[in-house]
Parts: sequence; structure tokens; C-alpha cells
Amino acid sequence: SGREYLDLVAGIAVNLLGHAHPDVVRAVSAQAGALIHTSNLYFTQPQIDLARRLVELSFPSRVFFCNSGAEANEAAIKLARKWGARNRDGAFEIITTTGSFHGRTLATITAGGQPKYSDPFQPLPHGFVHVAFNDAAAIESATTDKTVAVMLEPVMGEIGIIPAAPGYLKRVREWCDSHNLLLILDEVQTGLGRTGRWFAHQHAGITPDVMTLAKGLGGGVPIGACLANPRADVFEPGDHGSTFGGNPLACTAALAVLHVIERDSLVGHAAEMGEVLRDAIKDLGAKDLRGLGLMQAFEFEAPKAKQFQLGCLEAGLIVNAVDDHSIRLVPPLIITGQEIDRAHALMARVAG
Repeated sequence: SGREYLDLVAGIAVNLLGHAHPDVVRAVSAQAGALIHTSNLYFTQPQIDLARRLVELSFPSRVFFCNSGAEANEAAIKLARKWGARNRDGAFEIITTTGSFHGRTLATITAGGQPKYSDPFQPLPHGFVHVAFNDAAAIESATTDKTVAVMLEPVMGEIGIIPAAPGYLKRVREWCDSHNLLLILDEVQTGLGRTGRWFAHQHAGITPDVMTLAKGLGGGVPIGACLANPRADVFEPGDHGSTFGGNPLACTAALAVLHVIERDSLVGHAAEMGEVLRDAIKDLGAKDLRGLGLMQAFEFEAPKAKQFQLGCLEAGLIVNAVDDHSIRLVPPLIITGQEIDRAHALMARVAG
């Protein structure tokens, strides 16, 4: 229809550079004219370059490419199972948190600990133990000789942006180290500058053994990645695979995204604009404002979040109601102060 919208959801944290960013469009167009796909029996230069760049930005690791966050987390779960067979006498249980979200495959939906998603698909896979988020003592109490890993989101995203409490990730990291467990961090939604750091765990000054990425990595082109440090690197040829994982087109898109984020200093920009966005939300009079960088949420006292979302859409603004009370905002990293001012004016008008 030609109507314009200001997007504060970015395809649910996918379009880090907004829609149709010219650098990504040029890179993908050129790659499509050269080579779109080849068998995963072979490496391609974009795949090698992307793996190298991700390692440079994060921690010494090897990288498995796939097509989504769910696939990246499936890889992490399989990796942990094999690591437990080798290093913890067959331990296989993974401690996760209630209300987390790791995907919609059978294993990842079970890992998430949200019955509203998993109950229709009983019986569910065994091997996941759920505890409360931000409760390190609960993780410690849940650990047994069957435990192989702890799997967390540094900021719980799907249920409404709940950051890790100060000291939580550090204590969990120390617990995993002292009890020979893997720490798996799902940075599918939080990674690549969204929280004002390249990766959200950097706010806590820790490093995981395994990290998963997707969403914004391809700037709208489907791609996921599972990174494992040398301690966790147990996959051998044939253990896992993906027909389309690491294809030249997706890897080229991801390289373009990373290049623009670094060239345009968008990690620091996300931190700065996150504060501007927070101030704008405060002015709405909403309660329970929470988040990091350009990953923010707020709540209404009354159950009107879905009505607010529809009202914003009619006004030309895209926001995300995650439940009856909570609104999630995950705009592109390129958002400007002027655009936040415009969004604030629209939200204030809709909120009344």
C-alpha cells in the first residue's frame, strides 16, 4: 500500500541494520551472481572468513554454521551430550531456566521450560532440569553427577527482556569451572551489539564454553552459528551437519553485517541509543522498565499491551506485546535519536 512504518522490533531482533541496508544488498547480490550453494563437503571462502571473524570478536573457538537459533542450540545440546560421554562418565542432563526460549524443535522447546509451548508435544525428551532464572543457588542445588552443562540466555528475551542480575553469570561460570560443567550461553537475541557490547556476556566479564548466535547475524538472511572453545570441541566429521549451513550467500550477508557494525561503531551507538530509548519509555509512565542497550521492555499496570501494540501499528509504529502487560522493543542498531523521539510521540499518543 506504500504506507511507512517505524520498526522497533526489527523482525524480532533480526534486522540489525534495518531493512534493505545497501551494504548487505550489494554483498548478497554480488555473491548470488557468483555462487549461492555448494556441498558441505567443501569449505568456501565466505565461510572461512566469517568463522575467523566471529572467533576474533569472541573467544578462541571452532564454529558450526546452520540456519537458525534453534539449530544452533540443537548443535550445542548435542555437543554437550558428547562432551559428557567423554568427560563426565556419561553425564547428559542440562540445567536450563524456566521461562527461557531456545527454539521450537523438540529438544530446544523442552530446554525452554515453558509448558505453553511444550505441553502439546508430549512426551518430551529427557535430560533437561529447569530452575528459576537469576538464582545461582538453584543451579548449584540442581547439579548432580548426571549434570553436563548449564544453558542460559544472558538476557531472557521471549518473555519480556529480563537481564541477568549483577554477579549471576560470574557465579554460574565459577560453579561450572569448579564442577567440570560446560557453560552454554544462548546469545541468539542478545549477540552482535544489541546490548551495547558485542556479546551480552561481556557485561559480566565472563566467557562461555559454548555460544550460539543467529537472528541478527545475517541481517535478515537466515544463518545460525554454534561456537565451542577448545575445551568443548568434541565434534568430529559426521557428528553433526546442515545441508544449507554456512552457505556462501548467508555467510557473505553476515560478513557485510559485521563489517557495517564495526565500521559505523554501532555497538557503542546501541549503548548510547539504549539510554535515549530508556528515557523515552520512562516518560510514558510505564512500570518495571528493564533491559540492556537496544533491548528494552516495559509493563502496563492494566492488561492492555496487545491493545497498545495494535494501536501503535495503526499509528505506523511496530512494537511487540509479549504478554498482556509487557512490551518488547528491539529496534535496529542504526536507529537515531530523532527516530526515537518520533517513536516516543507515537507511543505517548497511543497510550493516552
